[in-house]
Amino acid sequence: MNRAVIKFSSEECGICHKMAFYDQKVAEELGLQFIDCKMQDLATYRKYRKILLSQYPDKAEMGWPTYLICDAPESEEFKILGEVKGGHPKGEFRSRLQEVLAETN
Repeated sequence: MNRAVIKFSSEECGICHKMAFYDQKVAEELGLQFIDCKMQDLATYRKYRKILLSQYPDKAEMGWPTYLICDAPESEEFKILGEVKGGHPKGEFRSRLQEVLAETN
């Protein structure tokens, strides 16, 4: 089963842009597929919208950016394992992803 981090972000978000310097690298170092889903990229957003809305039905509580860690993101049987919301320094971002992964093992 493939495990991925889906980053839901906006092109206008400064924190989202700052995180882009290292978020994909950190996720891949942890053995996770990285999916960048900018809200302005309608094709990608439509593909992963069902995952975002299953966690945030009205998008009210999501942060910028919101990273959802899930199994089988390409499948109808996807499973959200956890999340990391907002901007974090590189080391803290890695630690938060590792915490989610540790809880699922």
